[in-house]
Amino acid sequence: MTEKKDESARPRRRQERTGLVVSAKTPKTVVVAVVRLTRHGLYQKTIRRTSAFMAHDELGARAGDRVKIVESRPLSKRKRWRVAEILERSAESRLDAAGA
Repeated sequence: MTEKKDESARPRRRQERTGLVVSAKTPKTVVVAVVRLTRHGLYQKTIRRTSAFMAHDELGARAGDRVKIVESRPLSKRKRWRVAEILERSAESRLDAAGA
């Protein structure tokens, strides 16, 4: 019986995903599009599937940035992810930062 308790007490590793910021219009929230490739069941053709995740953003990501998001506790009705790091800034973001 104690073996099962030890197993469930072990912390789970948080999922990580990499995606592109699609929208950054709301304060401290970004919408990240994550693309995955999967095979069609019958025709075996590779298909692109896109999932959109709402993520909490303290780092100031802008639309077009490539970010890494990490699973977290529920922060609101639809936010269950947070931005861990900004991997690559978009060209527009770099121009805005240079001009400011």
